[in-house]
Amino acid sequence: MKSISPNLNLMIKACEKASKVLIRDFGELENLQVSKKGPKDFVTNADKKVEKILINELSKKKYSIISEEAGILIRENKENFWIIDPIDGTTNFLHGIPHFCISIAFVSNNEIISAAIHDPIKNELYHAEKNSGAFFNNQRIRVSKKNNLDECLFGSNQDGVQKSNFNLRLSGSAALDLAYVAAGRLDGFFQKKLNIWDIAAGLLIITEAGGIISPVDIKKIKNHKIIASSEAIYKDLTNLLTNF
Repeated sequence: MKSISPNLNLMIKACEKASKVLIRDFGELENLQVSKKGPKDFVTNADKKVEKILINELSKKKYSIISEEAGILIRENKENFWIIDPIDGTTNFLHGIPHFCISIAFVSNNEIISAAIHDPIKNELYHAEKNSGAFFNNQRIRVSKKNNLDECLFGSNQDGVQKSNFNLRLSGSAALDLAYVAAGRLDGFFQKKLNIWDIAAGLLIITEAGGIISPVDIKKIKNHKIIASSEAIYKDLTNLLTNF
């Protein structure tokens, strides 16, 4: 593996520190599931705690920050900024389903330069830097080589594809779905109504793993629609999703 930049190193350390809180809080959810009040307030507090840790760690660099919980925090440097999602897959977390992640992307001059997606429960880290490849737990990853859509497995919210014969999975975490495409676990992903913090890290990780993703304006905060896959099936996939 190539050496990583100071920015990516900071991102990974921030993920690791915040993950300790997530793992501990997730362990406490079991008792809350059967309580009368339920775990919703607890999960909201967990989200905010993780966000605070991430912001504190990433603020060692004087960049702006875009976060799901806090919105946009403007700092000294507006050309460089972090995009963070403290818990992507909050509903899974809320129900005690161990499929969620922390997602961080670094943007400089309107380009995503570094990305990290960390699944704390499975201890899985996906990361990438522009022009340096994509990695899963420090092993180089590539997108799937399948070229027959009938043999593929896709992540999606399923809107607009009910008439198709796609093999679909709705996992509850767009960031992890994108990471899985990069690692070849999923062959493609398509979804609407996504926010930039859901997808920013995954965009770079997929392209650095040899995949293709539909154009995304990273200045736009909400309501993104994306299609992502390997080059081998991207054209066929987009043709079938013309009304998506």
